[in-house]
This record gives sequence, structure tokens and C-alpha cells, in this order.
Amino acid sequence: MIKEIRCKISGKVQLVMYRDFVQRKARGLNISGTVENQEDGSVLVFAQGTEESLEKLLEYLHKGPFLARVANVKVEWHEPVEKFQGFKILY
Repeated sequence: MIKEIRCKISGKVQLVMYRDFVQRKARGLNISGTVENQEDGSVLVFAQGTEESLEKLLEYLHKGPFLARVANVKVEWHEPVEKFQGFKILY
């Protein structure tokens, strides 16, 4: 069954290749969705996939790439309303 998460990641997560990192991990887990920088310095992730694959993505979101310093990952679980195609970085 497909689930959806909405995550707001805070800390040093911009200008450290965080969005690229999330996109690569999500694609490797067969997850669709989006990742986008926010004006407040956080990163917003919408992701759809199996519960197991989303749990694995959450592990990656807490770690981030080498230069990132993740302070907090706020997660909300939802039933998908619309289906994403692929995993995209929004600019």
C-alpha cells in the first residue's frame, strides 16, 4: 500500500547538496515526490512509496549528505491524494 510523508527538515540543510542527496536516495528506493528549499532555511520533502521505503528514506533524511547538519525532521504521514511522477527537485 502506498503512503505519503511530508517532512520539514531544519538545520544546516541548504547549500550542502541536501536536495540532490534526497533525490538520489528517493530514486534508489523507488519513491516519488518532491524536495524544495524554503525561505526560512529549511527543506520540504513530499514523498510517496511503501511504508518500508519511506522509513528508510526517513533514516537518510536524518543523516543528510556529508556537509549537512540536520537539527530536526518533522514528519507527517498521510494517505496520498494525488500521485507524483518521479522524484523532482523544485526550484
